[in-house]
Amino acid sequence: MRTGGQILVDQLTRNGVERLTCVPGESYLAALDAMYDADIDVLICRHEGGAAMMAEAYGKLTGRPGVCFVTRGPGATNAAHGVHIAQHDSTPMILFVGQVERAFLGRGAFQELDYVAAFGGIAKWVVEISDPKRIPEIVARAFRVAMQGRPGPVVISLPEDILTEMADVADAPRVEAVEAAPSPAELSAFADLLNKAERPLIILGGSRWTAEGCTAIADFAARFDVPVATEFRRTSLFPAHHPCYAGDLGFGQNPALSQRVRDVDLLILLGARMAEVPSNGYTLIDAQKMVHVFPEADEIGRVYQPVLGIVSTPDAFAKALAGVAPSPDLSPQGRGEKAHAEWLNWTEKPAQIPGDFQYGEVMVWLRENLPPQTIITNGAGNYAIWVHRYWRHEKPFTQVAPTSGSVGYSVPAGIMAKRQCPDAPVVTFAGDGCFLMNGNEFATAVQYDIPLIIIVIDNGMWGTIRMHQEREYPHRPIGTDLKNPDFATYAKAFGGHGETVRTTADFAPAFERAQVSGKPAILHCLIDPQAITPAKTLDQVSRGE
Repeated sequence: MRTGGQILVDQLTRNGVERLTCVPGESYLAALDAMYDADIDVLICRHEGGAAMMAEAYGKLTGRPGVCFVTRGPGATNAAHGVHIAQHDSTPMILFVGQVERAFLGRGAFQELDYVAAFGGIAKWVVEISDPKRIPEIVARAFRVAMQGRPGPVVISLPEDILTEMADVADAPRVEAVEAAPSPAELSAFADLLNKAERPLIILGGSRWTAEGCTAIADFAARFDVPVATEFRRTSLFPAHHPCYAGDLGFGQNPALSQRVRDVDLLILLGARMAEVPSNGYTLIDAQKMVHVFPEADEIGRVYQPVLGIVSTPDAFAKALAGVAPSPDLSPQGRGEKAHAEWLNWTEKPAQIPGDFQYGEVMVWLRENLPPQTIITNGAGNYAIWVHRYWRHEKPFTQVAPTSGSVGYSVPAGIMAKRQCPDAPVVTFAGDGCFLMNGNEFATAVQYDIPLIIIVIDNGMWGTIRMHQEREYPHRPIGTDLKNPDFATYAKAFGGHGETVRTTADFAPAFERAQVSGKPAILHCLIDPQAITPAKTLDQVSRGE
């Protein structure tokens, strides 16, 4: 006989959950108590949104569901932010939410919330457990739903009394996701299309890749001399030094790459969905012949109609390509080399921007001085354009960033990345507005001695929104100015390392001191408000240039 809370935690242990995040709440005290004796790293966070984002980042890094516990009502709605990210980013995640006792349901009890109604539109599955004997069954199914098909978040409601009730029930076995794979006939049809193409392009996206799968697609691209691009914030799926790498399709796209997508005679979407951002507002794809490989059948043909659709995880498809040989007639054409040269030209030398802090030069210094296993995290905002354009990912799973465009993501994600990968340098980028969305989690980093380095790019405004304002309503800014604290002092107040960086020359010594400190660190970098993108000033945007 075990309590429901003990049964629940035993299922997590059985499924290899090594760490989880939470904000404690009285609605799931019995589960918290069961964690006391479990071999699980429990990270106590300062806000449910930050806790959920940390769990989502774990799912990105490992391919197994990130696990988060929050209390009922306000705790659940705060955590919805992370669930939405997991849904858009196809990340496996399980959110456990406290609930009122079963006898109180439907009465409007203290902090009661209908979780099916609240999360039904953003989670893959929402379920409320009504009997402790069903905990192993439901938790096992949750792991499976989160990982299989298009991965995503599951929300499980835990009425308080099912966690304290005693039950005698067997544990469910560890869940391993069923991986859809291509058939020999599908691989043959794919090879035939590719061998006949003169201007093919592969676009990588999706989640739950492995390092072996990333290596397999890199080897395949070299054998077929086919350019490979990555979707928005999936850059680390393909090594930047590879002679076939064509760049990423995000905000501020390389015009040469955008045109390459338009001009292809065979477009191969491998795990990619080509949603609004990578497709440049659904303008890049029109009548191109397309192969779409995706782990869920419902996504194939949803927006674009392929000549060949294959239901397969991107990782399984990439590995299967080892058995696909190029046509004997295929001779070196330099397709990959040309695309790679265009990307290098786009990313090699940063343009000068207004002010004493040259952000592009800072990014070049970082890429030249940090090792390839460095993990980069960022949230949303124009500051991230420099990161994506000038940093070069060489290893898988070194980019942790939200395709959902979520502001406030970078700090929680960076904390989880450093906790999960303590031997890898972790550099987190945040705008001044982005940082203060979840900057309170810096306290979590200090509490658990997680020494990430956070680079706050401060232009004193909600920069992306100001850019849009100046483009649509020139010289009428409203609601976008920010009066910020001294972020270096903020870091020191929490017990971390903090420095202010005003010039390009100040940056490298400050960064090196942050590394030596061994503490969670914030580098407060002041950038000219006119430096709104790597290519345009704010005044140029206002003038419509």
